[in-house]
Amino acid sequence: MSDHHFEIELQVRDYECDLQGIVNNSVYQNYLEHCRHKFLHHVGLDFAQLHNDGIDAVVIRAELDYKFPLRPADDFLVRLKMGKQGRLRIIFQQQIIRKSDEKLMVNAKITTVLTRNGRPVSPEVLEDKFREAGIEMKELA
Repeated sequence: MSDHHFEIELQVRDYECDLQGIVNNSVYQNYLEHCRHKFLHHVGLDFAQLHNDGIDAVVIRAELDYKFPLRPADDFLVRLKMGKQGRLRIIFQQQIIRKSDEKLMVNAKITTVLTRNGRPVSPEVLEDKFREAGIEMKELA
């Protein structure tokens, strides 16, 4: 995913690892979510303010392919590319890359929708902000 829209750098903390000495599988979703929230801030959106305005972004599907495990003190990058699927779905294609050797550790596709009062709504509010930041929401499979 060389044409990503956003990237953050993180480091594995000891308490994120299980008895096997590797990052617990559930922790990777935290890394991915943290990247998405940072991305929203980067383009001028505040996740909490969206909620206060009555709009909630919710994950409706998470597909993660675990390739190799991260270990304590590994530095890594979380990359994100986003687009849309149909009228309502926002797709985040994400990767976790170990920094020392640029090895792909996790490949993920996170599908989200915006809701108001529990019902899906158009992602226009996001699309406008993305456009202002120079990011076009292209159709993704």
